[in-house]
Amino acid sequence: MTLESVKKHIEEAKIDVEMYEMEGSTATVELAAEALDVEPGRIAKSMAIRLKERDILILAKGDVRLDNRKFKDTFKQKARFISGDDIFDATGHPVGGVCPFGLSKPIDIYLDESLKVYDYVYPAAGSPNACIKIDVDYLRDVVNGEWVDVCK
Repeated sequence: MTLESVKKHIEEAKIDVEMYEMEGSTATVELAAEALDVEPGRIAKSMAIRLKERDILILAKGDVRLDNRKFKDTFKQKARFISGDDIFDATGHPVGGVCPFGLSKPIDIYLDESLKVYDYVYPAAGSPNACIKIDVDYLRDVVNGEWVDVCK
């Protein structure tokens, strides 16, 4: 999967985004914000979580953290992040490049309410040195995501 699968997904679905491939790493919120010269909150971090019956992705502002109480109230179970060793098998993307496009299998995608303070954000794009710029409402539409409030 990786960057090529993201490009293919974007092309086939005719998703209108700007893609950035950087020379340096954008694998962390801090590195991505620095490379793009934006505040860390604009980086839409992908949190891959394993629930009892399925895996999910939660996209949130780069400078927020998961709120365990809100998560449990919403999903009725404790959040368990997918390990770095298992992330590629779960998503088809490497650590630092997990994004909601070009996934290796269908995964339910949720967007944390924290993203709504921005008009556009930068999620990763299948590689630890690539990202896309996308309007927040458009992102929700193209990934068929559901808004949740699970971060603090």
